[in-house]
Amino acid sequence: MKKVYGFCLSAILFASVAVAQNIQNNPGSNHGNKFEQLGTILPTPNEQRTASGAPGVKYWQQHADYDIKCELDENTQTLKGSETITYHNNSPDPLTYIWIQLDENQHNSLNNANYQSATKMPARATDKQLENFALNSADNGFGFNILKITDAQGKSLKYTINKTMMRIETPVLKSGDKFVFSIDWNYKIVDRIAKGGRGGYEFFPADGNYLFTMAQWYPRLCVYSDFQGWQNHQFTGRGEFALTFGDFKVQMTVPADHLVGSTGECQNYAQVLTPTQLSRFNTVKTAKAPVEIVTLAEAKAAEAKKSTAKKTWIFHAKDVRDFAWTSSRKYIWDAMNQKVADKDVLCMSFYGKEAYNLYSRYSTRVVAHSIKTYSDFTIPYPYPVAQSIEAANGMEYPMICFNYGRTNEDGTYSETVKNGMIGVVIHEVGHNFFPMIINSDERQWSWMDEGLNTFTQFLTESSWDDKFPSKRGPAYAIVPYMKLPKDQLEPIMSNSENIVQFGPNAYAKPATGLNILRETIMGRELFDYAFKEYSRRWTFKHPTPADFFRTMEDASGEDLDWFWRGWFYSTDACDISLDEVKYAKADFPKPAKTSKQKPTVDKPILTDDDISKQRNRADKSIKFYTDQDLEARDFYWKYARGLVQIDSSKVKTQEIRLPLEEFTNEEKAKYSNKHFYELNFSNKGGLVMPIIVEFTFKDGTKTVDKIPAQIWRLNEIKTSKFYALDKEVAAIKIDPLRETADIDESNNTWGAVEAVPSKFQLFKAAQAAAGRGQSEGINPMQLEVKKGK
Repeated sequence: MKKVYGFCLSAILFASVAVAQNIQNNPGSNHGNKFEQLGTILPTPNEQRTASGAPGVKYWQQHADYDIKCELDENTQTLKGSETITYHNNSPDPLTYIWIQLDENQHNSLNNANYQSATKMPARATDKQLENFALNSADNGFGFNILKITDAQGKSLKYTINKTMMRIETPVLKSGDKFVFSIDWNYKIVDRIAKGGRGGYEFFPADGNYLFTMAQWYPRLCVYSDFQGWQNHQFTGRGEFALTFGDFKVQMTVPADHLVGSTGECQNYAQVLTPTQLSRFNTVKTAKAPVEIVTLAEAKAAEAKKSTAKKTWIFHAKDVRDFAWTSSRKYIWDAMNQKVADKDVLCMSFYGKEAYNLYSRYSTRVVAHSIKTYSDFTIPYPYPVAQSIEAANGMEYPMICFNYGRTNEDGTYSETVKNGMIGVVIHEVGHNFFPMIINSDERQWSWMDEGLNTFTQFLTESSWDDKFPSKRGPAYAIVPYMKLPKDQLEPIMSNSENIVQFGPNAYAKPATGLNILRETIMGRELFDYAFKEYSRRWTFKHPTPADFFRTMEDASGEDLDWFWRGWFYSTDACDISLDEVKYAKADFPKPAKTSKQKPTVDKPILTDDDISKQRNRADKSIKFYTDQDLEARDFYWKYARGLVQIDSSKVKTQEIRLPLEEFTNEEKAKYSNKHFYELNFSNKGGLVMPIIVEFTFKDGTKTVDKIPAQIWRLNEIKTSKFYALDKEVAAIKIDPLRETADIDESNNTWGAVEAVPSKFQLFKAAQAAAGRGQSEGINPMQLEVKKGK
């Protein structure tokens, strides 16, 4: 029989801080809030979207194919186009109209989304800036001019423009029908640098040339889905896009000396490239390093002599949700091949001389590294092309993205610009996966593309250079945002238009949360498997947050509802306080072997009277069994009713053997050197998180215990943990590697740990007036001592 040993603890108390403030969703309880399941918040599973987070047996989505012809007029900065759209109604619903996005109307003074933010009179402003404050009651001429809309037989279709959205009335489109219609349009291209926005032109006064980035440049289908119907929220310039997959054939007529980079694969390089360029391009398929198809010298020569002729470039793209392109005579063009899952991917970059020393060395290599690394963490990159365009910008489209990163006039650059350029290329190329392939609704849930992409960007930066200074991903980096007053915070699960701190909320906080899940809560193996499964399930489909949350749990076996609830649905922060530490050594008193006791006599078991019993007794139709069969009335039936008497004097004192024995000397030796600690914690920030405890022993060694977040289940405000350790502790520190984004590290320590720095005077540095990703001023490259000089 197993022995049960007893010893008492002589306790020594070390208290540190006061009781934590009670921050809860339900002030009436100290538990059962943070760990409540999300069942009542998430949409009900159905045949389209299952409870596991996978597409259901009746999942469907719409499809739209485009055949577009357009012409760019560089002299007037206008674009005209004609497109034929084949829309496939794969839904079970009959449709009587379809919705089209007219994103260029963002720039129109009358047809924009009419979203406004509060403004103040600036201390100083330029005439260009004042244009943004002018009260425009007249049409400024920007935005789409819709010339005609017809069906396949040429019959005009009725349409209505509501700001940045257009409704086209159609014949009844039954499930399985396809509808073919055409739109003719034109618009005036905006100066993207002066006006802002994603698509437009940049003018270079020094050489008199234009660089066009054609994005959101054609009328395009809104998404009609099982979970939302038409996603026709207005385009304000912030919330990005919900788009339908389709196949594209696009013909762009541009000045003959322009180079065109585009979504998809070019069908007529033999007609638009010179023999030399075509020969170089053909070597790229086996190139392991970037090959210049158009050189710096050739780009400078093209800048100096402008052609008046025109060429038409033809591109095809399959299974893409959007289409973008760029055109300029300023471009250097390089490319290399990258293998992804035994498939060749053409990685390319287009950039002007202003970015040559950065982009020629890094851009295409970073593109190749990005698609390879993202493929490792998600799904193999399915497209044949991936490319980066330097355009003083940062925006993404299928197979093409616009980035920044220019040097000083002498060709040098700062480390900040270099790292910013590498980071933005990784980020924008990575958007091919989120949301171009795993096609979430960016307008409703910005974090599903920006947050998931920023997280995978962090993984990709980490494998680019182990010293790369990632700004979003590490838990400690989100602390300044988490510490903000509540009136400056919103839950991640917020519409993009309603977020004050958009960058931290949509990019950094979700990316940080996923990194915490991977490194601290789930572990890399479980997380990576589940993240890949989510990517696989929703490739070329339209996932929602519930699909992501459910898949991560379904594929890992981890109940993470508490994490989604705290990190994504609330504005709580992590602030775990180590309130007190109790220390004890073992004492070994000699236990008594027996005890004399007089057993107690059981009293009758009586239940409280209740309304049911009262009504049963009053109801004469109810016949109780023990009233009908007197043999069912035993001793205890009578005892409960006081109908029998007992003699308590018959109870005798008994000697009871106690379940305790004395330790042997060997056993005392085993426990006498143990050190016992009770650690008491409080949750000051409201966000339940794992508690990571680092013990530093008096001999200088350390050990770490990771306590799962579930320790807070029965009390979300206070908890404790008892330890039996072999060595005496000199110091204790909570979250030593800053894994949980704890906003107050001053209450994380006990004992002789490093002191928290006191406050000191700090002054904000003046902000330099520089363009995005532009090097300027002195940088170390300019100070290098050249050998031989």
